[in-house]
Amino acid sequence: MTKITIKTLLELKRAKKKIVALTSYDRVTASLLDEAGVDILLIGDSVGMVKLGLSSTLPVTVEDVAYHTRQVSSARPKALVVADMPFMSYQVSIEEAIRNAGRLLKEGAEAVKLEGGREMVPIIQALRKIGIPVMGHVGMTPQSVHAFGGYRVQGRSKKQAAAIVADARAIERAGVFSMVVECVPSGLGKQISKSVHVPTIGIGAGPGCDGQILVVDDLLGLTAPPLPRFAKPYAHLRTTIKKAASDYSREVRSGQYPGPAESYQ
Repeated sequence: MTKITIKTLLELKRAKKKIVALTSYDRVTASLLDEAGVDILLIGDSVGMVKLGLSSTLPVTVEDVAYHTRQVSSARPKALVVADMPFMSYQVSIEEAIRNAGRLLKEGAEAVKLEGGREMVPIIQALRKIGIPVMGHVGMTPQSVHAFGGYRVQGRSKKQAAAIVADARAIERAGVFSMVVECVPSGLGKQISKSVHVPTIGIGAGPGCDGQILVVDDLLGLTAPPLPRFAKPYAHLRTTIKKAASDYSREVRSGQYPGPAESYQ
């Protein structure tokens, strides 16, 4: 498989071929996902909830994302490596946004992702001006969880839907090469995808988007239930790992392990 680039993603949209994206936080997982043919590996600020035991993405720092970006990029994946910009790493000022985005590219990211619509236009334009590719994120933006009053589907009303479409068009004009569309009704996800020329990557936004992304721990069945409605487990590693550890514990306590086959003579 050849290296996936921004140009590749635009070509996939034009050819009406679906884009596959997953989050990744470490080298081994990144290597396996890359071998499976995933197009985009996102070092999401979801690492806070998935790996760091936090209750939201808000406490995640640039240092957290930088560490996991180093891990993923060390696998030298053919997939496009995108790093999330954590809360308050880009909202304070354009200068701060440039500094933090540049840091993530130095750690191995090939693009950054930031949340927000029309209010983010100046920041997107500034990053693009100095050659930093930007992925957008509209709809339910987790960094605004308190403003939304929780993780709620956005765009159910006509007014709210129109605002999200306007946000998508605005960040496209500002220069994003793609955008995540999160937790909106299926019809709105399809409408946004038809309204912009850059690829849309849906998560809880229906099949009308140009691609899909999931948190890898949800995909692998590592996340404790309940899961969001859109999070489909394709494996059940939580059960597998618990059984392996339980079997190992039983054999150690019974003296069965290590046996002759696992011992040096």
